[in-house]
Amino acid sequence: MKTLIIGASNNPERYSYKAAERLLAHEHEIELLGRRSDEIFGKKIQTEKKDFESIDTVTLYVGAQHQSEYYNYIVSLKPRRVIFNPGTENPEFVQLLEANGIQCEIACTLVLLGTNQF
Repeated sequence: MKTLIIGASNNPERYSYKAAERLLAHEHEIELLGRRSDEIFGKKIQTEKKDFESIDTVTLYVGAQHQSEYYNYIVSLKPRRVIFNPGTENPEFVQLLEANGIQCEIACTLVLLGTNQF
């Protein structure tokens, strides 16, 4: 089971970077999707919406105003859940995901990991 980080960055100050680091520290497999191709922690940041297999969780680090381009893509991956991190809340997207049987959490991936609730 893998977690897809959308909005991945190679900047250590960004929360998506910190999430990747902590997910790996907790022995979760990750895939990375971002605006710029790069590599962090030995994983390539993809810029194309690849058909990743076995995605259990999608964790969003993209603001609501930029999420519409990911609507159909995320639904097509059929994840079990999508985490809307602080600043990414989007009622329209939540409604679409839930209509497709995908659980939504308005939460912080870092907090979930730190409290063993991930």
